[in-house]
Amino acid sequence: MAGPGRGRGPSATLCVAVTALSAALLAPGLTQPHDLSRRRPLGLKIDQALLLVHNELIHENLTVSWLSDYCYQCLYQDLVSVPMSNTLGKASIVAVAVDSQHPVTLHLNGTGAGREFPRIHYHFGEFGNYSLVVKSFDSSTKMISCDIIINESPVNSHLPILYAFLIYMGVLSILTVGHVFMIINPVRNWFYKQLHPGDTDHLINSELGSPTRADSTSSNVPATTWTVSQQRLRSLDTFRGLSLIIMVFVNYGGGKYWFFKHQSWNGLTLADLVFPWFVFIMGTSVSLSLNSMLRRGCSKWKVLGKALWRSFLLFLIGIVIINPNYCLGPLSWDNLRIPGVLQRLGFTYLVVAVLELLFAKAVAENDTLLETPYFALRDILLYWPQWVFILTLEATWLGLTFLLTVPGCPKGYLGPGGIGDFGKYPNCTGGAAGYIDHLLLGEKHIYQHPSSNVLYQTTVAYDPEGILGTINSICMAFFGLQAGKIFLFYKDQHKQIMSRFFIWSVVMGIISAILTKCSKDEGYIPANKNLWSISYVTTLSCFAFLLLLLIYYLVDVKRWWSGAPFFYPGMNSILVYVGHEVFENYFPFKWKMKDSQSHGEHLAQNLVATSVWVIISYLLYRKRIFWKI
Repeated sequence: MAGPGRGRGPSATLCVAVTALSAALLAPGLTQPHDLSRRRPLGLKIDQALLLVHNELIHENLTVSWLSDYCYQCLYQDLVSVPMSNTLGKASIVAVAVDSQHPVTLHLNGTGAGREFPRIHYHFGEFGNYSLVVKSFDSSTKMISCDIIINESPVNSHLPILYAFLIYMGVLSILTVGHVFMIINPVRNWFYKQLHPGDTDHLINSELGSPTRADSTSSNVPATTWTVSQQRLRSLDTFRGLSLIIMVFVNYGGGKYWFFKHQSWNGLTLADLVFPWFVFIMGTSVSLSLNSMLRRGCSKWKVLGKALWRSFLLFLIGIVIINPNYCLGPLSWDNLRIPGVLQRLGFTYLVVAVLELLFAKAVAENDTLLETPYFALRDILLYWPQWVFILTLEATWLGLTFLLTVPGCPKGYLGPGGIGDFGKYPNCTGGAAGYIDHLLLGEKHIYQHPSSNVLYQTTVAYDPEGILGTINSICMAFFGLQAGKIFLFYKDQHKQIMSRFFIWSVVMGIISAILTKCSKDEGYIPANKNLWSISYVTTLSCFAFLLLLLIYYLVDVKRWWSGAPFFYPGMNSILVYVGHEVFENYFPFKWKMKDSQSHGEHLAQNLVATSVWVIISYLLYRKRIFWKI
């Protein structure tokens, strides 16, 4: 357990105070209508527009189909049928809701012979009112005219994001000004005396300072606690906290914006970044913590026992929180979901910890004793058996993915099934990954509502935390393990550490570019969160090394940033993750909305809930309460 260190200064208190203020401002600020003169058309849901189809064709029925640009190689889906017009100049009109998230292509068909109907590519705006007018040029030609007319302009659904950004920038400005004032000793001492009138002689340390000997002996915490906090890399907790807070935000809904949700299949959104980053930083922490325990003389068997126990607890907690059944009686094994986020974390942690224990050597404070013929590659060459194991695992993933025979599906199938691939393989969602889960776990014990079921209209269950993808999550943690080795072998050699992070990022980026052909859908192995494809792992590892480099430079090298507010949830990651899952439907994390079809209200609710968890983690940090498994 780390001591408060830099994070307990008055500026940290100010940071959380203004965070609380921002949460209070967000709720009323973002829930106001963007245009008070506008009303949402009746019956429209979020991310929809109203389309009035005018059929002026005489004695000819009209069928309109649609296809989203984000649906790769998909079949057109029927949108609406419009009856014929029986009177010249008088249209038959039918209203229908259309998707406004992505551009769509409308395909028109009529019952008349020889008609040529154009295809219309258009991006509708949320809650807009449009007319599609279909008519003949004249009675002597079979050419059709199709025009889209804007009856009422759409709303700007992205304005709430701008408002939220301005509020948080205001918070940051207040925090920056407050921090500048806290550097001034008279102001800092006055502020502290107001908070602690009975302790006027106490010396105050700012967030960028270090506790004195007098501080440590005057508190109830042993002096050794300060020693641990001084050695702890704040950048790791900051990285972990940043990943966790984004994860909480997107899990709560992300304002119902599509780019804050998981991608339907191939490609990346913000929501697809955070879990791999959490796995990555877990691997980094495994390297550092196991080395610390071995240096203190702990036996490998004792460390292994702790790893087994922690892995078991993570798996058990994961099973409990993803299978809520509070009102329906005891949990039933018939529909119990087995895979999950914490379950995958637990198993990945166990494999990586065992792998490190088998081949690791305690790296001393002065590691010059560990010489190799290729000194610059010592953090890799000394652990070559680990690389052999990881490459074997990856070969296993590739073999199962591309060579396993899946009934009714082509070998090596990586698609979503449903209406994708022109509807040829509707029940092949995930290919080998989905087949293995159905075979070993059973259909009712995996996730029933995958992200592919909306856009690709899949009907089979598929679990993004399934068995086959866990192989690549182990690879992701192993790359984090390499980051930890860099910290160990090049301790306090900032340029060496950052240059190696940069090199690793470039290498991972090159591999990703080759595998994906720098495209979303056309690569050899597209980046895919549902499959946890190897290109997904290398892409996210590229980002992770770069992000860790940046945070390490700002927090631990230059000390320009304390890591607040992300540092605090990073110190209590398990508690925050479990807590946000368990209390998701309770106030103040959720309340009844005035308009449930408003991005603004959803965004305000989700940001307030996320901010509350930041405040809770800070208060727990101040009380030195850390839930460690």
